[in-house]
Amino acid sequence: MKATARIVRRAAGVEGEWPDDTLPLLRRLYAARGARDMHAAQPKLAGLLPPSALSNIAHATALLADAIAAHQRILVVGDFDCDGATACAVGVRGLRMLGATDVHHAVPNRMVHGYGLSPALVEELAPLRPDVLVTVDHGIACHAGIAAARARGWTVLVTDHHLPGEQLPPAHAIVDPNLAGDGFPSKALAGVGVIFYVLLALRAELRGRGAFADAGPDLGELLDLVAVGTVADLVPLDVNNRALVLAGLRRLRQGKGCIGLRALIEASGRDAARLTASDIGYALAPRLNAAGRLEDMALGIELLLCEQPQRAREIAALLEEINAERRAVQQAMTDEAETAVARALLQAEGQAPLAACLFDAQWHPGVIGLVASRMKDRLHRPVVAFAPAEPGAELLRGSARSIAGLHMRDVLAAIDARHPGLIERFGGHAMAAGLSLPRAALPAFGEALLAQVERLVDPSTLHAELLSDGELAPHEFDWRHAEALQMAGPWGQAFPEPLFDGVFDVVQWRPLKERHVRYTLRLAGLPAPVNAIHFGGWRGQPPPPRMHLAYRLVRDDYRGGEAIQLIVEHGEPAGA
Repeated sequence: MKATARIVRRAAGVEGEWPDDTLPLLRRLYAARGARDMHAAQPKLAGLLPPSALSNIAHATALLADAIAAHQRILVVGDFDCDGATACAVGVRGLRMLGATDVHHAVPNRMVHGYGLSPALVEELAPLRPDVLVTVDHGIACHAGIAAARARGWTVLVTDHHLPGEQLPPAHAIVDPNLAGDGFPSKALAGVGVIFYVLLALRAELRGRGAFADAGPDLGELLDLVAVGTVADLVPLDVNNRALVLAGLRRLRQGKGCIGLRALIEASGRDAARLTASDIGYALAPRLNAAGRLEDMALGIELLLCEQPQRAREIAALLEEINAERRAVQQAMTDEAETAVARALLQAEGQAPLAACLFDAQWHPGVIGLVASRMKDRLHRPVVAFAPAEPGAELLRGSARSIAGLHMRDVLAAIDARHPGLIERFGGHAMAAGLSLPRAALPAFGEALLAQVERLVDPSTLHAELLSDGELAPHEFDWRHAEALQMAGPWGQAFPEPLFDGVFDVVQWRPLKERHVRYTLRLAGLPAPVNAIHFGGWRGQPPPPRMHLAYRLVRDDYRGGEAIQLIVEHGEPAGA
C-alpha cells in the first residue's frame, strides 16, 4: 500500500558565479535550489544573522548575566527529542563556558510527565531550588508549568522555536523567532539554534560588562551539537541553518566533536571523516531519539554531556540496544496501522480518506510519531496516530504529520476553536504537531479532523510528486560525482538531496528479504551496467523490462574502491 506518485522535473535555476573547479553538475543543482554563488551554497559562519534581531534577546541575556554574576543556580530544562536533548546540552555546556558555576539540567519523562514544563515536573524539580529556570526547545505552550515555577519565586526564561498561541506564557523573558513581530529574518531555527543564539548574545553582554580578559570562550565548540539537533528536527535548511550545520559537520569530520557524539558515531558504524547531514538524520538522531521514545532522554543528555570516553561508549552501546528495540516496536505498529488502513480502504472501495486518524490501545506513545510519519508517506495524506499516555490510561497522546500545503498546527487550532474542550492541549509546526485528548473524544476528533482538512486542503496537493533534478549524463555516473554529491551538502529540508530520473533497461533483478529489490540496470551511453537497490520496493511480482526510475547516485561502500550504485526512490514502467 503506497500512494501513487509522479516524477516532476525541478525548474532550472539561474546560473551564478562559481569557482572554476566547481563541477557543472553541482552548479546546476545549487542553482535549482536558489543558490547563485558559493556563499549561498556553502555558507560560512561569518555570514550568520546577528542575534540582536531576536526579540527580547537583550532582556533575556541581562537576566542570565545577572544570574552568572550572582552565582545563582540555573536549571536548564530540555525536551525528550533530539533537538531538545542537544539544546539542553548546548545550554548547560555554554553557560558553564561563560562562567556559570551552578548549572543543572532536567528533562521530562515522556511516560511520566508528558510534554514540556508541566506543574508535575515543576513539583519534582522543586528540591533543586533553582533561581533561574531556562526552557529549551519548549515552553511557548507551557502556561501552567511556567506559572507554577513563578509561584515558587523562580525566574523563568523561555527559549523555543515552536509557534505561539494567542496568549504567551507568563515567563520573565521569551526568545522565539516565531513570536509575532519578531524581527529575526530566519524563522527556521531549531530549538538548539535558539539557545545557541542566546549564548552568542550572552557572551556579547558579558563582554560589555568586562567579564573576560579577552574575547571570551569559543562557542563554536558547541556547533557539533547544534548541527545534530538542527538536522534531526527537520527544520528548513535555509542559508543561516546551513552555515550552522556545515560548521558542526566540519568539527565532527575533524574529530573535534564532543566525546558523546564521537562515541555515537562509532556505535552507528559511520565514518566520522565523511559524516553527512544524512548520517545525522538516519543514524545519530534515531539513536538519541530512541532514549526519549522508549526509556528516558536523560540518558541521551548524559551522553552529550559526558567527559569520560569509556562511559560514553557504554551509553552509546545502550542506546544502540534501545534503538533496535524501537525499530522492532515501530515495525509492529506500522504493520498494524497498514492493516487497519487497508481494511478501511476495502470498506471505502479503495477511496482514500482526506486524513487518517489511527489508534490502538497497545501502541507505545513514544513511537506514534514515527508511525504517523510512515503512514503519511504511504498514503500522502495527513495522519494522526494515537496511543494511551500510559498502559490502560484514558488520556491519549497523539502525533500528527502533514503533507506540503496543509499546516497541521493550524488544522488543530481550527478544530480547537470550533470544538472547545475537545483537545486537551496541542502544539507544533506546519508539518508535525502533537496533542492530547480523552479516549472518549477520539471519534469526535476523527470527524472534526476530516471536516477541517476538507475545508483547508487544496486537492492538487493530494497527489504525491517527486521533484527530480533531471537526467544524469553518462559521464556523471562515476565515483567522482557520487562523492561530490555526498559531500556538497548539507542537503535537507528546503535544500533537498539531489534526485535524478531516467529510463533504464532491467538486466537482472532479485528480491531481498521480501521487502527490497536489487537491480542490475543498463542505460544508453553507459559502457557497463550499474547496480541499484530499491528499499521497500518489492511488490511481489517481476519488474517490467524497461523502467522509469527516480534515484540517488551514491558511492557503493560495500563493494569498495570506486564502485557506485543507485538508490531507487520510485519506479514505474517506462512510458507510464
